[in-house]
Amino acid sequence: MAFVVLDNCIKCKYTDCVAVCPVDAFFEGPNFLAIDPVICIDCGLCEPECPANAIVQQDKVPAEQHGFIQLNAELAALWPNIREVKPAPTDADAWNGVPDKLQYLALE
Repeated sequence: MAFVVLDNCIKCKYTDCVAVCPVDAFFEGPNFLAIDPVICIDCGLCEPECPANAIVQQDKVPAEQHGFIQLNAELAALWPNIREVKPAPTDADAWNGVPDKLQYLALE
């Protein structure tokens, strides 16, 4: 079982979670982070570190966000690994909590 990054990470992309991941399971896109489910060891350290509350265990993903399970796996295979905390976008706090952000996901 792995952890999954959900909708609320889009355009927030806080990277606090990256610093605590013992296996470097995070991958970085332009405005979203993804967790590789093969690398993730289900330790749970990342979940409480996310200021956007956008990380949950796979079996706790809300039904309306189940697509993010596959999306994390697909994007982690495409994007570069991130191992260090980076500054959040300047407007991250304004985007935190905005619903239905999938339309804003930037792939490149």
